[in-house]
Amino acid sequence: MLMCQDLAAIASDYIEGRLGVMERLSVKSHLMMCRHCRSFVGNLRESMELIRRESADPLDETYARRIDEAIQQALEDRDRR
Repeated sequence: MLMCQDLAAIASDYIEGRLGVMERLSVKSHLMMCRHCRSFVGNLRESMELIRRESADPLDETYARRIDEAIQQALEDRDRR
């Protein structure tokens, strides 16, 4: 059985589709039973998507502010669901 800390270590690989069949099944099984890990994976997925969407020139002085605003908006949107 996959433990929470094990899932946390492979969560980004799971989101990116880099796990084998058995690992994916273990993750999915764990997520069905653990609301904390479901929340963690959901938040990580949203963060990764935001970073991809908001990628900009790292020298851009507004970069960090735009990322913070996008994360805050995503969290507010999620809380409304």
